[in-house]
Amino acid sequence: MPRTPDEIADDAAAAVLAGATSIHLHAFDDDGRETFEARHVAATLRAVRRVAPTVPLNMTTFAEIEPDPRARLRAISEWTELPDLIPVNLGESGVDDIAALLARRGVGLEACLLSVDAAREFAARPSAHPWRRVFVEPVAERVEDALGESLEIERLLAEVGVGLEQVHHGAGPTAWAVLESAVHRGHGIRIGLEDVYRLPSGEVAPGNAELVRAEADVLGGR
Repeated sequence: MPRTPDEIADDAAAAVLAGATSIHLHAFDDDGRETFEARHVAATLRAVRRVAPTVPLNMTTFAEIEPDPRARLRAISEWTELPDLIPVNLGESGVDDIAALLARRGVGLEACLLSVDAAREFAARPSAHPWRRVFVEPVAERVEDALGESLEIERLLAEVGVGLEQVHHGAGPTAWAVLESAVHRGHGIRIGLEDVYRLPSGEVAPGNAELVRAEADVLGGR
């Protein structure tokens, strides 16, 4: 997994050449730990923008990196270089404050629904923030459960008239099945080493670019 800004930039450039149309990023400190610290976020964004200046960049706000919502908000409020987009993980504490802060600074918001409960929360107030699109991210470990969660989340969104673009992705053993199912239903898809490290053949992917090329094969079978 690439961790330094230059490593991340090289990996991002290869992924774009393979067909990626946006890049999801995590920043790491000098010890290789994930961080929201402004200087590391800025260094990562600048490095990737040098090699992919026209590609939208998405920087994580995942609560596991900093579980304290006040500390997380404080760190993110100090960002000097801003991503184009951020994922807002519905159900995490403090996400409304982060979403409001970054929306005021012109960052696009993506609603990330990791469960049916998160989808219900979103469906109860779909206009809470100026969302750009919705990510459907079932985390169930069994394929049939992950596919069932995806369909239930879609149903809930349709029920309240949410017409935003949907992007689907799974995790680990469910990843490729979730992608194939989403493509057949006309949705966007995401892939990366954060989600799965094996290709559909079962081989370990050397990098994100190989996963993107395999994703293109899934799209080609639409």
